[in-house]
Amino acid sequence: MTANAVRGEAALRVNGEALVLRPSFAALVAAEAELGPLFALVERAAEGRLALTELAGLFWHCVHERPGWLTREVLGEALVAGGLAAATPVLRVLMGQVLSGR
Repeated sequence: MTANAVRGEAALRVNGEALVLRPSFAALVAAEAELGPLFALVERAAEGRLALTELAGLFWHCVHERPGWLTREVLGEALVAGGLAAATPVLRVLMGQVLSGR
């Protein structure tokens, strides 16, 4: 499955596999329940104060069709291994979706 930019989706490579992150209503509600208000999350990201646990939590909730091998720990380790440079474009897409909606 490939990410559909029109839907506000983004792709993230984890263990060599492209995961589609889809910021659906259900995914964002789950992320907000865990991480707090999404607007505050966007503000922290804009200020460079987004914690790795928050980034991993948002991505975790937005993974569409989560494969059985994927755990939060695997996702977190992939974020660390790939670095912020790889995660930032994905975060930008998700934050854009939060702010603008589709």
